[in-house]
Amino acid sequence: MTAPTTAVLESFAAHLRELELPLPVEGAEAARHEARAALSQLGDHVIPRLESLDAPLLVVVGGSTGAGKSTLVNALVGDVVSRSGAIRPTTRRPVLLHHPSEQAWFTGSRILPGLARVHAGGAGDREAPGAGDTTGDLDPATSLELHADARVPPGLALLDAPDIDSVAIGNRELSRQLLRAADLWLFITTANRYADAVPWEVLRTAGERDVRVDVVMNRIPEREGVAAELAEDLRALLERNGIEIERLFLVPETELDERGMLPPAAIAELREHFVRLAADGEGRARLARRTLAGAVDALAGSARTIAEHAAAHDAERQRLREEAIGAFAGSRERIDAALGDGSLLRGEVLARWQDVVGTGEFFRGVETMVTRLRDRIGQVISGRPAPAVAAEQELGTGLVQVVIEETARGAERADAAWRATPAGRRLAEGQDLSRLPDGFAEEVSAEIRAWQGDVLELVRAEGADRRTRARLMSLGVNAVGVALMVVVFASTAFIPTGLEVGAGAATAVVGQKLLETIFGDEAVRRMAAVARQRLTTRLDVLVADRSGPFLDLLDALGEVGTGQLLAADAEALAGLAHQIREAA
Repeated sequence: MTAPTTAVLESFAAHLRELELPLPVEGAEAARHEARAALSQLGDHVIPRLESLDAPLLVVVGGSTGAGKSTLVNALVGDVVSRSGAIRPTTRRPVLLHHPSEQAWFTGSRILPGLARVHAGGAGDREAPGAGDTTGDLDPATSLELHADARVPPGLALLDAPDIDSVAIGNRELSRQLLRAADLWLFITTANRYADAVPWEVLRTAGERDVRVDVVMNRIPEREGVAAELAEDLRALLERNGIEIERLFLVPETELDERGMLPPAAIAELREHFVRLAADGEGRARLARRTLAGAVDALAGSARTIAEHAAAHDAERQRLREEAIGAFAGSRERIDAALGDGSLLRGEVLARWQDVVGTGEFFRGVETMVTRLRDRIGQVISGRPAPAVAAEQELGTGLVQVVIEETARGAERADAAWRATPAGRRLAEGQDLSRLPDGFAEEVSAEIRAWQGDVLELVRAEGADRRTRARLMSLGVNAVGVALMVVVFASTAFIPTGLEVGAGAATAVVGQKLLETIFGDEAVRRMAAVARQRLTTRLDVLVADRSGPFLDLLDALGEVGTGQLLAADAEALAGLAHQIREAA
């Protein structure tokens, strides 16, 4: 196989390692488990087999508790190399038997790299299983005992796996890991347990992966017709479950010798079967490719499934993001509504503005209004409070209050929306997201004062020519600036159409007429648009920044889009499986 072929597998493995599904979304735990299993199979079997198709076939011997797996393995090599017993679980540490000339294939990390190696005695060396351990007291669930034995035919290796239904969770998981690493399964069952549910669940995964399976039915009573009847029933069960097997071996109930060994005649057919397979180089290669192609096809299916879960996870993250952004966007809209509906031009703000311009004067002519305004502004010379400054302060205070209140409501809405779903609750756990941070009020006040400064600079810049400057200076920059702020805060709906107008509408019209008298109507429209845009920019930043604590929690979950990469991996893996079959 070429390097690009291996690159498909490496890319898939990299994407699986990058996969993060931390939220409690439906199916996430199953997807995480499938991703771990896929990574295990890539490293334990698929990549190493693709890189070394000429390596010995790995025959994994699996089955239920007490089925006699270790006894059969011992019988195949004619010696006690795999220990079993009455205490459950029986097979503790997995045992791999190989020919001494093929030791290099198994001592390193080519296959099953996550399992430490424990070297035991070989043929002619009567060390007990597990002797020769140079790696210390290793956990049996994380180690592999190697036996080099000349009685194992070159080209094959036998791996005695833990019970698939073991009472120990670690043993069950290890058993499935080893079966995923197999080129061929030798499945051991018994005459009275072949219908148990767990073995059939595992066998179905073999069918899905197109793994070759040979089955041994052990401990068949030696009564006439029983073996044929049991064999027929087992084959019918296999067919109903969609499982095709190559060979079915029947081993009669046999008394063991003093060492716990079966007589050679009991497994003669099985031993001869493996001897022939070991001698058939082309047959082994076809089998290795078939199992490899099936494994890659199964990985393609896993990639599709995991991709779907990753996409659902990303969709949930996006939904939470939109809820947070939407809550504060609603706050922003309500602030704009307050700016446009005249609600800021009532109460103290209206009173202070009336201190500046009076009420009703604009009905008697703009020039009279300007004269009256100039007289009122002149009151500051006599030591009385400057009406324009007071009006400016009240406008700013009112706006600050609106921004703080609506932003606080946005935080409360976003927090409530998140806590209504499991994923949102997980993210919000231990967080006080509904509370605005300390100093936010000061931050808003500073931004509003800065905007008011922008407005005054805008007025000064527009009144730079001599004629306009004279009129502007006669009224004062602050008074004219307040007039522009009033226009910004009022909507065009306030412009009267000949009917009676309220105080808010009159306030807006007075400000607009005053500005038009000084600058002209076109300049006023331009100035109001610029002032409104600058206010909008500052308010957008202020409110949007408050969604930051919510969005930061989402960003901390890692990158999105892994689902798309995995979906692409699925197509590439399917193509690779086809390529492997074509080369067989």
